[in-house]
Amino acid sequence: MSGTVTMYSTSWCGYCRRLKSQLDREGIAYNEINIEQDPQSAAFVEKVNGGNQTVPTVLVVPSSGSEVVMTNPSLAQVKQALTA
Repeated sequence: MSGTVTMYSTSWCGYCRRLKSQLDREGIAYNEINIEQDPQSAAFVEKVNGGNQTVPTVLVVPSSGSEVVMTNPSLAQVKQALTA
């Protein structure tokens, strides 16, 4: 699978830890951004989640170049977005 995965998370988010371990197990590379330490990323998360800082918010850019933003996605959803 080619493309990029960016996960917006916090240090205390259990759903983030779960998704990270699943991505690691599957060998899917990702860039993690802690929204508590990056105000611009927090603003992006709020924008795509109706004003809420809901994590994990995942931005997938498959090789086709079309961006897919998902909130608390499953591993299967991330894999599907990478192949779109």
